[in-house]
Amino acid sequence: MGRRRLVLATGNPGKLREMQAILADHGLEVVPQSEFGIRPPVEDGDSYVANALIKARNAASVTGLPAIADDSGLEVDALGGRPGIHAARYSGPEVDAEANNSKLLAELAGTPEAGRGARFRCAMVFVREAADPSPIVAEGAWEGRIGFERRGRGGFGYDPLFIVAGTGVTVAEMPEAEKNRVSHRGQALAALAEKMKAAGW
Repeated sequence: MGRRRLVLATGNPGKLREMQAILADHGLEVVPQSEFGIRPPVEDGDSYVANALIKARNAASVTGLPAIADDSGLEVDALGGRPGIHAARYSGPEVDAEANNSKLLAELAGTPEAGRGARFRCAMVFVREAADPSPIVAEGAWEGRIGFERRGRGGFGYDPLFIVAGTGVTVAEMPEAEKNRVSHRGQALAALAEKMKAAGW
C-alpha cells in the first residue's frame, strides 16, 4: 500500500520541517498547505486545540484531503502564563521572532532564575474531512525556563531563550533530531500518530 496523503496546515517553515520529519517515520506523505495556495485562517480560538482545529478544518475544506494542524505557545510563570496562545504575535500583529524574544527578555528583566519557569505547550489535531465530527486530538508539554540571553543557532521562535529542564542547554543548542523526539510538538505528534494508527490510519 502506498503512503497516505494528508495536508499539513502550517505556514511556519520550522514547524513544517519538524512535522514532516516525524510523520515520514509513520508512512504518511505530508503535503504542505502552501502547495495548494491555502491562505491561513484567522486563529480566534480560545485554546490551543480550538486554534488547531480552525487551521485543520480550513486546510481540509480547501484541499479535500485529511489534515493535521497544531497550535502551540509558550507559558511563562512570572507572566501569569503569557504569552500563551498569543506567542507568535506577542510583540505585534506580524510574526517576528526577534521582536518577540526581545519583548520577553524585557518583561523578565530583574526576574531571578528561580522565577523564570516556563513551558512550551502544543495541541495537535487530525481531521479526516473538514466537518469531521470526531477529530483526533493529542497534546504535549515541555518544561524549562527562560534564559537571560539568546543562545544557539538552531530551531526557531523562542528556542534560543528556552532552557530545557535538566539540561542547561537551550532548544536552539540541541540537535534537531533530539528536539523532534522530546519537544512539546514531538510529544504531541507522536501521540497523535499512535491514535491515528489505532483508528486505522
